[in-house]
Amino acid sequence: MEISTLCTVDTVCCSRHESVQSAAMLMRKYHVGDIVVVDEPDGERIPVGIITDRDIVVSVIALGLDPLGLEVGDVMSDDLLTAGEHDDPYATIERMRLRGIRRVPVVNDDGSLAGIVSADDLLVFLAEEMEELSRISPYQQQQERRSRH
Repeated sequence: MEISTLCTVDTVCCSRHESVQSAAMLMRKYHVGDIVVVDEPDGERIPVGIITDRDIVVSVIALGLDPLGLEVGDVMSDDLLTAGEHDDPYATIERMRLRGIRRVPVVNDDGSLAGIVSADDLLVFLAEEMEELSRISPYQQQQERRSRH
């Protein structure tokens, strides 16, 4: 399985030059807790950072700064972890764990934004995997009963 099958394709994005206030309004409008910050050379959306609702609270609101006077680029996380759309979900989980990151933009082979995958998306995937695993014993027992009759 590839990470692209688990990611959210409709990703909310903004420019690093947007105001923090504008980013917060996008989060509210689309009911999301993060926005992928992109540059758009040649019309391609290239991820360069991410801003979360927590970034806004901790780096702007808690310090009493003006969200209208700050650009997203001033507070975004720019040490960006991305996943390739063909990456293995388990490898992506491990990279997220090592970096303590809950959301990862997914990029295509050209480095353009293809979606975003969150820890919640991966929890759903793992829960489904665990459910499939839980079906092994009853299936095995059923097979044994059939072979003994």
